[in-house]
Amino acid sequence: MASRHRHEDAARLYDTFGAPLFRYALMLLGRREAAEDVIQQVFVALLDRGTGHVTDPLSYLRAAVRNACYSHLRAGRVRGAHLNDDDGLIEARPGADGPSSAEDRLTLQAGILGLPAEQREVIHLHVFEGLSFREVAAATGESPNTVASRYRYALGKLREGFLGSR
Repeated sequence: MASRHRHEDAARLYDTFGAPLFRYALMLLGRREAAEDVIQQVFVALLDRGTGHVTDPLSYLRAAVRNACYSHLRAGRVRGAHLNDDDGLIEARPGADGPSSAEDRLTLQAGILGLPAEQREVIHLHVFEGLSFREVAAATGESPNTVASRYRYALGKLREGFLGSR
């Protein structure tokens, strides 16, 4: 019975948070296969452990994905970021702010993938997930000032790259 309950919990959490967690892993790792491996690893571990007394499942899962991604990066299991436009890093959203053409999305995606992982992470959490700098700091274990600096440096590099490609 407990096993079935854990499977149902994990399935519900995957249905709710799987896509944003995958995009987070994809942003950090820059490789679809590696991001898929991390998400599978996190949810298999969740099946083994269950959710227990987790009060904020998204924060818990985000931390697990973050830790798994950085373990992959430290171990050198991910070499060179490479994504296609259909990998979903930069979504096309009609009427939304952001790059409207596929060419602009690819240019922005290449610029983001050229950033250090810590800057990509801040960009993802702040821009794509809508977290405040304080929330990003809590998610990453960094100070809000460090997060704001990483964001500022990342934006500067992206502006240089984007304007330089025109």
